[in-house]
Amino acid sequence: MSKNLVIYFSAGGHTKLKAIQLAEAIEADIFEIEPVKKYTKADLLWMNPLSRSFREVATRKSKRPEIVDKELDLTGYNKIFLGFPIWGWAAPSIVNSFLEKHDFSGKTIVVFATSGGTMKLDGSVKSLIPSLSETTIVKEGRVLNGEWTKEELADWAKDL
Repeated sequence: MSKNLVIYFSAGGHTKLKAIQLAEAIEADIFEIEPVKKYTKADLLWMNPLSRSFREVATRKSKRPEIVDKELDLTGYNKIFLGFPIWGWAAPSIVNSFLEKHDFSGKTIVVFATSGGTMKLDGSVKSLIPSLSETTIVKEGRVLNGEWTKEELADWAKDL
């Protein structure tokens, strides 16, 4: 029997909350992508050219933030929900760091995100593709802003 897994990166806590709610709604296991160097509030001032998040968006194709090396066995998981905040109309490059360290061949990844400025995942899904194998199926989920009931999350997830 295959199980679902929710993997997420959250710098400010919003995506973590949605990931926990989703995992509970679909009875999935959960895994957090953690940076070696934690993000501060100043790091997350995305409009400030000196902030860490701004610099990571600017260098996303050439640099990858380091992640905490944690054991993750993907055996038995066919559908993986991958969540993150949208930074610069794409996934934060730390998500690519994580994807490049694990083999998602033959898996289905459903992308979800949180955002303060958009309700679309357009560039977010595209920014992940280079970090995955050709046999990984990536589905565009949705931006999970606002309030969602457990039933709404479960209904949304089962249709993917």
